[in-house]
Amino acid sequence: MLFEGAGSNVMAMPGDDGALMIDGGLAVHAGALLRALYDATGNDRIHTLINTHWHPEQTGANEAVGRSGGVIFAHENTRMYLSNPVHSSATFEGRLEPLSKAARPNRTTRGDGSLEFAGRRIDYGYLPQAHTDGDLYVHIPDLNVLAAGGVVSGERWPLLDYRNGAWFGGRVRALEWLAERVDPDTRVVPAHGRLLTRRDVVRHRDIYRDLFETMIGYMNMGFGPEDAVEHNPLESYEAEFGDPSAFLDGAYRSMLIAYVPD
Repeated sequence: MLFEGAGSNVMAMPGDDGALMIDGGLAVHAGALLRALYDATGNDRIHTLINTHWHPEQTGANEAVGRSGGVIFAHENTRMYLSNPVHSSATFEGRLEPLSKAARPNRTTRGDGSLEFAGRRIDYGYLPQAHTDGDLYVHIPDLNVLAAGGVVSGERWPLLDYRNGAWFGGRVRALEWLAERVDPDTRVVPAHGRLLTRRDVVRHRDIYRDLFETMIGYMNMGFGPEDAVEHNPLESYEAEFGDPSAFLDGAYRSMLIAYVPD
């Protein structure tokens, strides 16, 4: 089941002892989201909530799930960010305060693995430095559905949280990985927007591969972020994805951090 309109795409699956939930939307929508989810699944609690990463659009239901005794599963870096004050000029303004202890992930992973829920295997894995530095994908093989969180986007340019460990090379690598592992019938769920197919993932991989090479050329010419934005190598995609200025600025800054450290 896919729920939209809560700040991010949210997936759910009914279970014998509560529902599985992948991402939790914004906190302001948590009550309405959980009511809709309970109506749809027939459950009255969340057994397991998986945070694909730590941004507010993914963690708004953590408080309610944690206080009701549910499992909150995430990458260990996600728990670290949710346990400390965080700044990010790349993806939000100001400072995020730590979540309460009850709202923080209580089960974490460093890498790939699987868990069982309602008789189905749920695979998960780490996509390093792709959108944050705590991104997980979640794959349900029986349903051929893969939730990729903020690593993919079908309707707008996905920003990089380069202040908190992400960089453009990580996004390219993640898309290469995804393109090799999804099949033509896999439904890929992004953090925002419509469901994607393998064709979409491959296309995005190719766009970002080309952009990465272009930006390496910009770095060799001594360009700054403002120059990358001015040259706008993504101009031909504006009608589809909108103004790429913020994305180009962040992607280029992330490459400067990776290749030209202070």
